[in-house]
Amino acid sequence: MQKITPFLWFDDQAEEAAELYTSIFDNSRVLNVSRYSEVGPGEAGSVMTVEFELEGQKFVGLNGGPTYQFTEAISFMVNCETQEEVDRFWSALSDGGEEGPCGWLKDRFGLSWQIVPTALMQLLSDSDKEKANRVMGAMLQMKKIEIAELERAAAGEQFNA
Repeated sequence: MQKITPFLWFDDQAEEAAELYTSIFDNSRVLNVSRYSEVGPGEAGSVMTVEFELEGQKFVGLNGGPTYQFTEAISFMVNCETQEEVDRFWSALSDGGEEGPCGWLKDRFGLSWQIVPTALMQLLSDSDKEKANRVMGAMLQMKKIEIAELERAAAGEQFNA
C-alpha cells in the first residue's frame, strides 16, 4: 500500500479528470468510483471520489464543490526523456488549459503540471557554471521546453525564442 496519496479537490469534475489523466499516461487506470448517498453532502448517486493510478502512483479525486481551487503552489512534475514526450504531454495536458512559463502549464481543471525534459536537469547541474547559466537563461524565455534549444544554449549558440 502506498503510504502517501495525493488527494485532489475538484468542483464536480473528478471522474472527467481521472479519465483524461489515465488516457494520457501509460500504466494508468481508474481503480474505483464511489458515489454520494442520500446522506450527502453531494447529490445522491453523483460521483464523490475517484481513485486512479498514473504511472503506478495512486491518486484520489474528490468532487467537493467550488470551495477550494488549485494553485501553482502544488504541481506535478512529469519527467520526459525525449522531445516527443515533452510535446505529447504538453499538448495533451494544456489542451483547454493555460500554458505558462518554463515548462509549467495548467490543465483544463486548473491543476498545475511541469513538463520537464531530464536533459534540463542534467544541463543545469553541469559543473561548467557558464554553460548552466546559458541554459537557465534560455529556459526562462520558453513556455514549452525545447531540448534542442537548451543544447544550443549549452553549446554557446544563439537562443531562438
